[in-house]
Amino acid sequence: MSTNTTARKTVRRTVLIAGLVAAVALPLGLTASAQATPVRAAKAAAAQGTVTGTASDNVTQVADFYGAYIDAKSDPETGGRLATELRKFYVTADGLREVEKWEAANLADGVLHAQNVPAQWTVKGTGTAGRVAVTLTWGQSDPTQLVVDLDRNHKITHIAGK
Repeated sequence: MSTNTTARKTVRRTVLIAGLVAAVALPLGLTASAQATPVRAAKAAAAQGTVTGTASDNVTQVADFYGAYIDAKSDPETGGRLATELRKFYVTADGLREVEKWEAANLADGVLHAQNVPAQWTVKGTGTAGRVAVTLTWGQSDPTQLVVDLDRNHKITHIAGK
């Protein structure tokens, strides 16, 4: 066998092996990259503070209410009027009477079960239909835990301490 033929065979083998490695490794690399992309996207969304929800979901309704209510209560100029309107929109008439009764007995806001506005809130489902858990946090103090009951029209009917 001549040197030229041997060199061609070596090159062909090298190209064949490189092609096989690429054929096996490339799809694996694409799969790993495709699998990592949703994780990176979720982390980026969380870092940007993305919130999602649906209008027909109790957790979303309560989160919307508490977010808007806390924002309204934080505004000293127009917050009182807006907070009152939010109560009327999200809470049933019977629920409002109950909140007002709680306020008279406790000299605090009946929606927040506190005299001031929390720095943070968390809303999550409880696993019980029509019931949502709310956690309100004021910095270093222990959080306040509330249970919020809703009717089937997603209106708040009851707010109580846990």
